[in-house]
Amino acid sequence: MQFTGRAGLHQRSDILVEKRPGPLPTIIVGGFVPDSADAFYLIRSSLMPHGSVYYLNYPRRGFSTELFLAQLEDLIEEITRTRGCLPALIGVSFGAGLVLELLRKASTDKRELPLAGLILVSPVACAADLLDPAEPKPSTLLGRVIKPYLTTPIRTDDSLVEKARSVFLKMFESGANNKEAMRFVLTRPESIRLRDSVLSAINAIEPIGAGERVRALAALPALCEPMPLFSGPALILYAEKESSVLVQTSPTWRELRERCRAWFPRGRYLTVTNATDNPVQHASLIFHYKNFQPHFAAFYRTLRNGLRQAA
Repeated sequence: MQFTGRAGLHQRSDILVEKRPGPLPTIIVGGFVPDSADAFYLIRSSLMPHGSVYYLNYPRRGFSTELFLAQLEDLIEEITRTRGCLPALIGVSFGAGLVLELLRKASTDKRELPLAGLILVSPVACAADLLDPAEPKPSTLLGRVIKPYLTTPIRTDDSLVEKARSVFLKMFESGANNKEAMRFVLTRPESIRLRDSVLSAINAIEPIGAGERVRALAALPALCEPMPLFSGPALILYAEKESSVLVQTSPTWRELRERCRAWFPRGRYLTVTNATDNPVQHASLIFHYKNFQPHFAAFYRTLRNGLRQAA
């Protein structure tokens, strides 16, 4: 993808990699927070036996959709060219919205990204997923946090960021207090390391970086007229309790739930549930690891079987 050069280097994302042998590398694009490497701290053990895992972490001081999409497509092309294999791509929440935008741009250009498969977890692809324009006040906690960023004139002051930080910290701490969930972090030192890393990422986001991420989301077009975005295997996962983040009128949620095959001809839409009284929350890949992991494992078995048949 060509890049016009309007963004600055402070808006460039970091790309981390855990190198492993295998024919099926994975690229992960996380949500607003935490960083993708932390969000997949537990699930990555299911991915690494298939190949290397690449994590894209957003910059703290700014954000540019154009630059990010250029980095992501360059990474896909580099893996395909140097490794001689197609990567799987995973997008989570806001990151899934960015992935959808890249797929939309490629489809508009009458081309398809070279991917082995695609997983989207709790996709958020436009501001209307978080804010119902018909409601006078936001109905979700996250909606109340992001709405001031979308007002005119643009506000990126410290008070807004502190409010956003407190909400994300509260959401994380609420999950961390769930003993059933945290026992899947194998040791206490791992639990402490993960918590410290997540809190550090939340606290490190600067006002302009937070504002540019939210406005990047607001600039993304809503899914409207269906068009095939990817012809390969695709898995769309939403949580059983998205209501703390998504509004019921979310256009992305509605389109992928009701017309998944119109967007992804080989796609499956699934709701991730938990049999206990601890319902699965939006993109809760850390605290509901055990509920998401079987879906990831089954999808990767399908991809590996496809590779064997092709060989």
